Amino acid sequence: MAPELAEGASFAQATEADLDDFDDDDEYDLETHGGETEDGLPADRFLDRELSWLAFNQRVLELAEDETVPLLERANFLAIFASNLDEFFMVRVAGLKRRIVTGLAVPTNVGVSPVDIFNQIVERAHELQLRHADCWRHSVRPQLSAAGIDIVRWGELDEDEQRVLRQRFHDDVFPVLMPLAVDPAHPFPYISGLSLNLAVRVFNPLTDSEEFARLKVPPVLSRLVAVEGPGTRFIPLEELIANNLEELFPGMRVVDCDVFRVTRNEDVAIDEDETENLIQALEKELSRRKFGPPIRLEVSEDVDPDSLDLLVRELGITEHEVYALPGLLDLTGLFQISGLERPELRYTKRVPVTAAALKPTDAEEQESIFDAITRKDVLVHHPYETFATSVQAMLEQAADDPDVLAIKQTLYRTSGDSPIVAALIRAAAKGKQVLALVEVKARFDETNNIQWARTLERAGVHVVYGLVGLKTHCKLLVVVRRERGRLRHYCHVGTGNYNPKTSRIYEDFGLFTDNDQVGLEITRLFNQLSGFAIERKFKRLLVAPLHLRKGLLKRIRRETRNAQAGRPARIRIKVNSIVDEQIIDALYRASRAGVEVQVWVRGISSIKPGVPGLSERIQVRSVLGRYLEHSRVFCFLNDGDEEVWIGSADMMHRNLDRRVETLIRLTSTEHMDDITAHFDTAMADTTASWWAESDGTWTRHAFDDAGRPLADLQRDRMIAIQRRRRR
Repeated sequence: MAPELAEGASFAQATEADLDDFDDDDEYDLETHGGETEDGLPADRFLDRELSWLAFNQRVLELAEDETVPLLERANFLAIFASNLDEFFMVRVAGLKRRIVTGLAVPTNVGVSPVDIFNQIVERAHELQLRHADCWRHSVRPQLSAAGIDIVRWGELDEDEQRVLRQRFHDDVFPVLMPLAVDPAHPFPYISGLSLNLAVRVFNPLTDSEEFARLKVPPVLSRLVAVEGPGTRFIPLEELIANNLEELFPGMRVVDCDVFRVTRNEDVAIDEDETENLIQALEKELSRRKFGPPIRLEVSEDVDPDSLDLLVRELGITEHEVYALPGLLDLTGLFQISGLERPELRYTKRVPVTAAALKPTDAEEQESIFDAITRKDVLVHHPYETFATSVQAMLEQAADDPDVLAIKQTLYRTSGDSPIVAALIRAAAKGKQVLALVEVKARFDETNNIQWARTLERAGVHVVYGLVGLKTHCKLLVVVRRERGRLRHYCHVGTGNYNPKTSRIYEDFGLFTDNDQVGLEITRLFNQLSGFAIERKFKRLLVAPLHLRKGLLKRIRRETRNAQAGRPARIRIKVNSIVDEQIIDALYRASRAGVEVQVWVRGISSIKPGVPGLSERIQVRSVLGRYLEHSRVFCFLNDGDEEVWIGSADMMHRNLDRRVETLIRLTSTEHMDDITAHFDTAMADTTASWWAESDGTWTRHAFDDAGRPLADLQRDRMIAIQRRRRR
């Protein structure tokens, strides 16, 4: 989970990537999409998703390399790159390797064998990790030092500083260290995933032989230890330990000490059809996760060959899975640096505002969110507009409102100390009917979700876990309120999780409405998820897995027919990832017919834009920056009667076929115009962004021909919303 974040925190302060990008169960459907199609779509029309993800992480790295980005934010982007890559290896690379080893792998969506793709991934990951290390050593670290922030080596300290640190080692570090010898009586120890370790070789004068020991760097201690004295200085914990080994191995001579780090397969798999109790089965699998096979070994570039040989042999990995890196290993430790109070080295602080439609009419009173929604539908845009005075306020007011009878909500990622959870518990304590549909299988949040789901149950909340075989990923909230003798439904449909912390750094839309049709449809959907109702078609919603793909394909084909008939046609899609072959093929056909297609994607894209005869009219662009672009938006020109949909679904197999996802159609002209204008800005050549090329590379466009920075979409959006709020 992301750490506690200050109001106005940046995307670069998130320790987690959007973990939903890392599911490894998106298999390519060879029978449906393999080879050339009947209407002549070429067999080589897709880009590999794994290499596309690495291209996304390269874009993150390019932000760290950009000297116009504030210095501490650059350090943060270095940490994000490292954290992203860890998760990529733990899930995607591990899953690919597992399928290769078991013989279950099939050719990828680009027709390449999994072994070849695996080798390409390893080669590209090596290149990026070296580039990452180079950025730290030769750019960010020297500039931090010039700004008075140093990460020092032991040899750079004077005798007095070393003496103080030796005492601190003795008092605070030595008691928690656990050296583990390796000899006939002590087998090679288990190395936990992502832990930092020291491989220590010592000479034992009693046996006249060299011995090997593994020493884990304690994760319970701060990675960077403050050095007393002038300036802001730190020494890596592993460096402090390595230079005080005599306390751990008295009477022996330290021959060599090397830092290493192992990444393991940390995916979990549950056969829900054979499981009577999902929670118990998931807890069992989580206990096994830490024992997954190793898939990457990181070592310092000057590692002793004998120590490396022993590690490779004992861990059972290949030489291709060894990453010898210069300088500091595990740069996720830079998150500690990025939290320093140096505002001049950070993005300018911008405080989110209350949405204009939710602004109190009386400055001394709190606005009733139900009154505001009754006046008109409200569209909020996080993090520019606050979660606290919109979603959180709706739940807190509902919990205390005597006219509210019931609250129903989906929860995918949140936290146990969340005001969302507290509001649900308070509502249940006051006798309201409260239903929380908890997705306990949200990757890497499973343990947290289980814990607070049980807390909700103990408080009297009705907790359900969705449908067998499907993750519930939709973002839905409905409040049932008695007003003047009838029941009214106040609904929220969002593109992001009900998480107050990440709402400060994740860009998302949310619609509030009291529309009777929407209330009826969401209520029916909740009944389906908590009971045995059968999914039906809806008017304002598109719901996966049965109807969302069909609904989008229908609208793409409608734009295609309009273009063929000479009518205006345009498709705009904003997603985190677009991989699904059916959707991409439909966009290719639309482009061939003359439809202008614009795709705004943060992460993975398997589309080849700008290919003659295939995708000349397709543009694919990406925006990365202070906030993490997370919303999903779908716009269809529809011969002038435009449709705009927002929701939770990316264009990936799992989202369309194996998850409960929801899109809602906007009906307010004001809301549709706002999103259209925002999309116009994002796709404009005058806005800083990355442009996808047909070969899978991305070109950054950040400066004009005169060297002036192009417009910053996120900064300008914040300024525009703040101005709108003041009107």
